[in-house]
Amino acid sequence: MTRQKIGVIGGGQLAWMTAIAAKNLGLELIVQAASPDEPAARSADRLVYGKVTDAIATAKLAKSCQVITFENEFVDLAALQALNDNSVLFLPSLATLAISVDKLKQRQHFKHHQIPTPDFYNVESESELIDSAKHLGYPLILKARRHGYDGKGTWVIEDENKLRSAWESINRVPAITETFIPFARELAVIVARSESGEMAIYPVVETIQIDQVCRRTIAPARIDQNIAEKVKAIAQQIVETLDAIGVFGIELFLTATGKLSVNEIAPRTHNSGHYTIEGCRTSQFEQLLRVVSGRQLGAVEMVAPVAVMVNLLGFEQANCDSPEYATKLRAIASFDNAYLHWYGKAQSTVGRKLAHVTVLADTYEQAIDTGDRLESVWYSQ
Repeated sequence: MTRQKIGVIGGGQLAWMTAIAAKNLGLELIVQAASPDEPAARSADRLVYGKVTDAIATAKLAKSCQVITFENEFVDLAALQALNDNSVLFLPSLATLAISVDKLKQRQHFKHHQIPTPDFYNVESESELIDSAKHLGYPLILKARRHGYDGKGTWVIEDENKLRSAWESINRVPAITETFIPFARELAVIVARSESGEMAIYPVVETIQIDQVCRRTIAPARIDQNIAEKVKAIAQQIVETLDAIGVFGIELFLTATGKLSVNEIAPRTHNSGHYTIEGCRTSQFEQLLRVVSGRQLGAVEMVAPVAVMVNLLGFEQANCDSPEYATKLRAIASFDNAYLHWYGKAQSTVGRKLAHVTVLADTYEQAIDTGDRLESVWYSQ
């Protein structure tokens, strides 16, 4: 028997795209959103108002649905655990979430299970901060343990002065330092796992990051097949050792010598999987709904030889309903074999994700060329 009423904590673009997929499956989606201006408010069947950390709103959400999943990982875990009785089913579980939302616990889990990951140190005091740098050397990476995304809460550090300054900038919150990996490519993979243990692993993709924000995803990644198989084996090991149920985004580094290292995992649908809406037989959003509703997983094969997803990022402080944006969007929508997803956010800021476009093509050259032309339209002044 499938569950028909699905709750989602978070009202951003991931929840918006999940709500669209829910309509196609005939499921009811109830979203906990901070305001009616959030993207998911346009497509959810019902809304419960409250920030993602509002456990009172989550308790209300729980009364309206049969299972609750997550659009982002900025939740108040302690408050959710107080609600976690037999009347509330969270997928992923809060035990899985407790590891995956904390970068230290992620690293510790990887190390315990011999999953390749950078060397790391826990940092909770100034002495630990400086001692870790002596062990790691420079450059190194400093990351806040929680609440980092799109480059926020993460720094590449070249010397002690910058290390101290970066840690001060996050008010000395618990953090980790880790080895800087001189990667040749950044890879990612979406993996789904059901309550029965059924698993589906999407094609491995290559992500192009600028200022630690994903600018493009290229599917499938331009890597040897044996590397892709190793990535999939690592993804399977991660979700199985976490007993993880849901959809997960896993990011990895690939060095020039072919060495893989896991960067991060996200316990939710992921930017690197947006191409799956048009590019695969089952989108990551439909797959999440299949997992949490108790259905069989969908097929994940690509429907075109190549897909390139281009993020359209804010390049100024402005209202998104400006005539300039409208003109650019009309031009982008006219491209052949390009699928525009405008998130409907009210305000643009520099680097904010406002939309994405997926291009389907027969070759990498065709897809990348179209992506270049799309970006030239969007970022032209």
